[in-house]
Amino acid sequence: KQIAIALKPSNLNNCGPSETASLRCSLYCLSGHPTLPCNVLKFKSTTIMLDCGLDMTSTLNFLPLPLVQSPRLSNLPGWSLKDGNAFLDKSHHVDLCVLHRYLSSLSFQTELIDLSTVDVILISNYHCMMALPYITEHTGFTGTVYATEPTVQIGRLLMEELVNFIERVPKAQSASLWKNKDIQRLLPSPLKDAVEVSTWRRCYTMQEVNSALSKIQLVGYSQKIELFGAVQVTPLSSGYALGSSNWIIQSHYEKVSYVSGSSLLTTHPQPMDQASLKNSDVLVLTGLTQIPTANPDGMVGEFCSNLALTVRNGGNVLVPCYPSGVIYDLLECLYQYIDSAGLSNIPFYFISPVANSSLEFSQIFAEWLCHNKQSKVYLPEPPFPHAELIQTNKLKHYPSIHGDFSNDFRQPCVVFTGHPSLRFGDVVHFMELWGKSSLNTVIFTEPDFSYLEALAPYQPLAMKCIYCPIDTRLNFIQVSKLLKEVQPLHVVCPEQYTQPPPAQSHRMDLMIDCQPPAMSYRRADVLALPFKRRYEKIEIMPELADSLVPMEIKPGISLATVSAVLHTKDNKHVLQPPPRPTQPTSGKKRKQRVSEDIPDCQVLKPLLSGSIPVEQFVQTLEKHGFSDIKVEDTAKGHIVLLQEAETLIQIEEDSTHIICDNDEMLRVRLRDLVLKFLQKF
Repeated sequence: KQIAIALKPSNLNNCGPSETASLRCSLYCLSGHPTLPCNVLKFKSTTIMLDCGLDMTSTLNFLPLPLVQSPRLSNLPGWSLKDGNAFLDKSHHVDLCVLHRYLSSLSFQTELIDLSTVDVILISNYHCMMALPYITEHTGFTGTVYATEPTVQIGRLLMEELVNFIERVPKAQSASLWKNKDIQRLLPSPLKDAVEVSTWRRCYTMQEVNSALSKIQLVGYSQKIELFGAVQVTPLSSGYALGSSNWIIQSHYEKVSYVSGSSLLTTHPQPMDQASLKNSDVLVLTGLTQIPTANPDGMVGEFCSNLALTVRNGGNVLVPCYPSGVIYDLLECLYQYIDSAGLSNIPFYFISPVANSSLEFSQIFAEWLCHNKQSKVYLPEPPFPHAELIQTNKLKHYPSIHGDFSNDFRQPCVVFTGHPSLRFGDVVHFMELWGKSSLNTVIFTEPDFSYLEALAPYQPLAMKCIYCPIDTRLNFIQVSKLLKEVQPLHVVCPEQYTQPPPAQSHRMDLMIDCQPPAMSYRRADVLALPFKRRYEKIEIMPELADSLVPMEIKPGISLATVSAVLHTKDNKHVLQPPPRPTQPTSGKKRKQRVSEDIPDCQVLKPLLSGSIPVEQFVQTLEKHGFSDIKVEDTAKGHIVLLQEAETLIQIEEDSTHIICDNDEMLRVRLRDLVLKFLQKF
């Protein structure tokens, strides 16, 4: 049977601010990008970072890094400071053009939270771990990172590709004076309006990547991980990407669910685990779709039809993409579409430093795939059809445009390559090569970057531009349905989700609608989550439990007093029998000293329960010689006046007070009459 133990330790009677704060749960927002989240949760004396996404949209403010000399880009004039002697030659190439604004808000770490105090980092998917080297290698972080194996391996590929793209195009010079606030305000937009540019960093190295990844501990879905005995974290399938996870963070009596980058669509990953999110006190919701008005299936259809139209007319198709994720689904759709569209003779090229590894990894992570693709592995067949495309030479992959690709390249063709920002990678070469012909088409499928801003440095552009953003993450209709099913007590989300998009202010359906209304946060906010810890689980030693003598006060409810020592270690609480006083050997003084050594917890005071029937109590008083008794009703109970004795007895639901004028014998006599109506424990 379950036993509820009510404790009132003396050291909590005067609970100060630090003890009170430890009973609360807080959320620190370090990122202003809801799709690339970075939040820190303080819960039960643990500090947990939820994701560490890398906001790379700042790269759109700068010119591309071409693989070969570009006369058009290299002949652009530099920028000089007219109000002084400083000269920032070709300032568009400052800091080697690696202007990735890591974490989007790491500048707040000293003011908002010290990242060296973070105990663990929970990673949701490989897109949300791109800032990990900046944290593990440069902030004093010494904790553990938890992620699934596909998340780690594919995240490594994305980082490796990024480092490769940057390091293979070194710049002869760099400039950093522009970061000075006095100079920055003189720069043209959008640089002069950029926030906290001093936190922009150069790209990390592969040595830093490997060091960061070595700190990751691999976990599997539904695996329960104990954090210092205080809380338990569990990854759940989120249905978005290979190995992508939502996280449950719970104690014995509180539960926080973290939902980031989830999908209900049937694609290649395992389906989303919704049932485990039920009974949450708080559900933190991030990583919703960036294009809520676009249907992914419709976008895939447009992608295929525009691709076919271009190659039939003798043009080439360029698809800026990441080396993992949506590209698997695009290749699968093209596999089914090629023959019917008459594209059997059109070569498909996948160019990336990690192209080969990405295609191989997608085939070996069978246990992380949906049921249909898992079943193919046991036939045995490759789970993804791009294996057949490779075998039939319809799909070829290369590490770069140099070497074998130059020999095999023929047109018209379809090229999948990075980076989606069009600021670095092999995609820059193809934009320069194909941009002057209206026969060619560039099709944008990644929603992370504004395609209009991405194209700006390449204008004027003759090639056709098609925007078919494919984002399988939850939209607002799916979120509303999900919240109704799992029914969390409170929902916490970025401020952007609690109001319609600025460009569509009339679309009230493009925001989260739940009851009670969602609590919102923005970058640099510290949010007190709306629940307070009230209970702790305590074990009781068998010998102590054996000494309890419960008394039934209501049907099914019994009470017993217990005198014990509370032992706490590693956030585990145990009630142990109190130490027995040592028996005195001899002497009256020794006896007196032993009695003084007995702990207060062994001086038992009776616990009282029950109610005092006022009429019977008055009759009892009269039988014991009290007269001139008057009863008055109050909001909380009754007052019995003994007018002759000038005494007042205040009877309330949870207390009884006897007030008399310096007559201790009378007070004790009345106390004994009151106790006759109560049970003692």
